[in-house]
Amino acid sequence: MVPQVSHRPLAKPSNREHGRILVVDDDPGLLRLLSIRLGAEGYDIVAVESAAEALAALPRFRPDLVITDLRMENMDGIGLLKEIQRQRPGLCVLLLTAHGTIPDAVEATQSGAFGFLTKPIDKEQLLDYVRRAMKISGLTKTVDDWNTDIVTRSPIMEDCLQQARMVADTDTRVLLTGESGTGKELFAKAIHRASNRRDNAFVAINCSAMPENLLESELFGHEKGAFTGAHRSHKGLFQTADGGTLLLDEIGDMPMRLQIKLLRVLQEDQIRPFGATEPVPINTRVISATHQNLNDLMMGRAFREDLFYRLNVVNIHLPPLRSRREDIPLLVENFLLQIANETQQERKVYAPEAVECLVANEWPGNVRQLYNIVRQNVALSPTRIISPEQVRTSIGEQAASTLPSFSDAREEFTRNYLSQLLQITGGNVSQAARLAKRNRTDFYKLLGRHQLNPEHFK
Repeated sequence: MVPQVSHRPLAKPSNREHGRILVVDDDPGLLRLLSIRLGAEGYDIVAVESAAEALAALPRFRPDLVITDLRMENMDGIGLLKEIQRQRPGLCVLLLTAHGTIPDAVEATQSGAFGFLTKPIDKEQLLDYVRRAMKISGLTKTVDDWNTDIVTRSPIMEDCLQQARMVADTDTRVLLTGESGTGKELFAKAIHRASNRRDNAFVAINCSAMPENLLESELFGHEKGAFTGAHRSHKGLFQTADGGTLLLDEIGDMPMRLQIKLLRVLQEDQIRPFGATEPVPINTRVISATHQNLNDLMMGRAFREDLFYRLNVVNIHLPPLRSRREDIPLLVENFLLQIANETQQERKVYAPEAVECLVANEWPGNVRQLYNIVRQNVALSPTRIISPEQVRTSIGEQAASTLPSFSDAREEFTRNYLSQLLQITGGNVSQAARLAKRNRTDFYKLLGRHQLNPEHFK
């Protein structure tokens, strides 16, 4: 077995100077050569000898590129590629083979491989593929601080950040969805900062925060004398953000009449201020956000279907805080430092048991609620150490732990692992047992214990 090449701890994408590469090959000599060659270029490398090991490393290592041999036992490179596409859509996969035939290249291309190289591997060609893959993954250092406001070490959030970075340099419209308080406006700002529009304005407006007539004037502007009280012309936010980005927050609350007008703007790239006789061309990127289910609104005829498809070209769904609990200590530390800098006072800290209370809470208000609780705790704590009792008081009945026990978590992991093996093998128990390195009888017992029927996976 080739040992894994050591790599630095997982970090935010913007802090990785080069990137992470998962290398998969059943030839130990080539595996070692590729690891040394890519490691010398500054990449973090994990090297494994089978597709099963690669799939096990995928959620832990979070690679930006997978380089895999095409011909391997049990599961070949095409099978691995398809499973990666299911688990991590958009992750680049580069296929290698000693049998560089035209059918191989055609199959690799049709299966969605990023590239195809034949052995012996040409170093410059390999590095060119790797550099291009890192650019697609959003690791090319164009704007170093594009996502510094987003504090995370969550794999789910890293996936969202990767999608944001990939779409940033296009003018593709993005719909950000997720519960209130999950950071949709921060994501919109990050996309703007990573784009070629970064030097122009970023403007945000909450579509539910003002009456219809005022919202119309704010978005599209009006001419002097257009209505009573219009003593001067007013430039709308579409014009203010010309060349930049406009965030339409809570788009699901936009009145129907304005939805029709917005649709026309998106179709024609021009606006007509209220009272104007001539349209005004605009070059404004639109990002929209909502905590509501727009499909439900469309079924209830509260949101136009044609507008939905104009806005929802790329959808990035931000997870609730309860789905990324590993971020809570990081966020709390960041908030404590921010508050200390604002107040010019000594930074307070949470007792370990108090942090456990915060991590276990459900957080229906997500990051926004967590921030408010931290501010409250800092303001009311009589000592530098914030106690667990103070946290429980501020959170109230929600403080009861919702984290699963170790036993329950292990059972859930085992069930998911067995399901994944059956999905990979199409319900073939013998093949799944080989991938799990268990004998067939034991594997059947495991399936029975977790009430999994192989026939359901065929």
